[in-house]
Amino acid sequence: MKEYIDNPLWAVLVETVHAMIMYPHHKAYVRDVVLHEQPDITAADLTVELGVSLGEALVILYELQRQSKNQTAKSPSNQTT
Repeated sequence: MKEYIDNPLWAVLVETVHAMIMYPHHKAYVRDVVLHEQPDITAADLTVELGVSLGEALVILYELQRQSKNQTAKSPSNQTT
């Protein structure tokens, strides 16, 4: 995933994916259903399962992984008093 994120065109891909009408629905479905059943799903497998482009699958997985890391970092068990 890092090789994609470091590419100068990553921002263009993200902007393009965010403009897609079904993107919010696909992202919610992956978050609420797919990742519970297949937590280690790859972007290539997600492409086949949802019938979306590899670019959309990459952006969805990246954003959900980033959100998950941010939530883990903010959880009360990880904070010191």
